[in-house]
Amino acid sequence: MRFLKQLVPVAVVAFAGSTIVGAVQGSPLLTLLLGVATAVLTVLVYARVVRWSEGRAPAEVAAQGAARAVGRGVLIGAGMFAAVIVNIALLGGYRVDGLGSVTGSIGLLGFMAAAAVTEELIFRGILFRIVEERTGTWMALALTGLLFGLSHLSNQHASLWGAIAIAIEAGGMLAAAYAATRTLWVPIGVHFSWNFTAAGIFGAEVSGNGAPEGLLHGVTSGNALLTGGEFGPEASPYAVLFGALLMIVFMWLARRRGNVVPLRRSARSGATATLTQ
Repeated sequence: MRFLKQLVPVAVVAFAGSTIVGAVQGSPLLTLLLGVATAVLTVLVYARVVRWSEGRAPAEVAAQGAARAVGRGVLIGAGMFAAVIVNIALLGGYRVDGLGSVTGSIGLLGFMAAAAVTEELIFRGILFRIVEERTGTWMALALTGLLFGLSHLSNQHASLWGAIAIAIEAGGMLAAAYAATRTLWVPIGVHFSWNFTAAGIFGAEVSGNGAPEGLLHGVTSGNALLTGGEFGPEASPYAVLFGALLMIVFMWLARRRGNVVPLRRSARSGATATLTQ
């Protein structure tokens, strides 16, 4: 089965690398080096298994144009999170209490690089892409977005609302970014930049995993419905709003570029039969 042929080796490398990176988080330089190494190795394994199982060149992770695509994604992700945190701060839910830790921020570069690359390869590169072939873009976006949100329920301060928020602002938006560009480098850039800007710059919690040591010592307080509470700003309505708006923009681009795969007749017939039973 093509799905398992790709998922198993990529997931094994991603899990092993992420485990090692997590174990050396006390050493920022080592975390940076091992995080980047995990990201690079996982991309190479993904490219190899796609070439082997599908008999094609993996254009979605092609080296040509990768730097520019990642750069565009980084700008989008940083801008999106900055807009979220500024809006929360304007209502008194976030403030800066001095400088944080440069070394801690350096370690987060590697940690977030490993997390963003491995998650994008698995969720958008394998799950979304293969499901899309069978069901069409919109169905794949909904299904894999929901699965991505639910996968965050195991985090330390997870909540059902947090998982729903992640499903919309990240799962749906990042899948739309891939649909619009047909490269994984843009969603990788967005994902990495969103996480690093949150943790490495503003010192905010990321998906309920605790407040890290970023460049700024950020303090979140006040109404949890506004700030996202213990889950972090990702559970803020601002994050959901901006993520949803960006998803709409990406899907508009995907439609304009002819990248939206229609719902296949077999999938449509199956859904109709289910509803009439």
